[in-house]
Amino acid sequence: MAVHASIKHQKLSDVITERLESMILDGTLVAGEKLLPERLLAEKFQVSRPSLREAIQNLQAKGLIERKQGGGTFIRQNLSAKMTDPLLALVASRPETQFDLLEFRHALEGMAAYYAALRGQPEDYQALNNALSNLAKLADDNNKSERPFDADQEAEAMVDFYLTMAKASHNMVLLHVMRSMQGMLVENIKRNLEMLRDDAKNGASVEEQIREQRHAIVKAISSQDPEAARKASNQLLGFIESTLLDINQRDVKLHRAMRRIEVKENGKTTL
Repeated sequence: MAVHASIKHQKLSDVITERLESMILDGTLVAGEKLLPERLLAEKFQVSRPSLREAIQNLQAKGLIERKQGGGTFIRQNLSAKMTDPLLALVASRPETQFDLLEFRHALEGMAAYYAALRGQPEDYQALNNALSNLAKLADDNNKSERPFDADQEAEAMVDFYLTMAKASHNMVLLHVMRSMQGMLVENIKRNLEMLRDDAKNGASVEEQIREQRHAIVKAISSQDPEAARKASNQLLGFIESTLLDINQRDVKLHRAMRRIEVKENGKTTL
């Protein structure tokens, strides 16, 4: 006997809602971006304006978009902030967590590099090379500038590079975990940069090696070699970690030596 199942047809507005949600999730639409005017968006999706308007209302009810009077419709600027655990901000503020985060970045960025090489598309490779070029330009400008070194802009450009790599992985969970940690990553990278730049002994040499290793990551991803991409990512972070540990150890020795000198100058006996 034939079984007739009733099929519930999905409303067109729900289909549009899901399509827009997917564009937000995969980074096609980013926080703060202004949507096309209603008429053009309806033409793009080849749907009626009432159906599109209902989809927009759905997204607004979910807190994903916001309308500005006379200004248009925007993806909410604070989407990433909504996903941020307050404990992450607390962890980021603690200097002693610097190396804990570097260890965690091995897993996170290594995975992003692996899947970017596995699933990346030509436009992803181009975006990675663009982010890499922007990073190199900022670093060069910082080196040539007569002003004191400003790590903020360079740290943000580095995080943009890593987010571009995560986007190329086409893993939405990975991308949004990294986005939710964006502030934490910027702060960690900023501290690392300041330590590396203050290291007069090896500063320029270290910076050049880091630049070469970052190029190696992009080359492996573009060559669609997942294992090489993960290895290159881990080598970069391992190099940064060992360099920072070396700087810390030298700083501790210098601090102890300065304390001994200070004690002797005060006429006290050192232990």
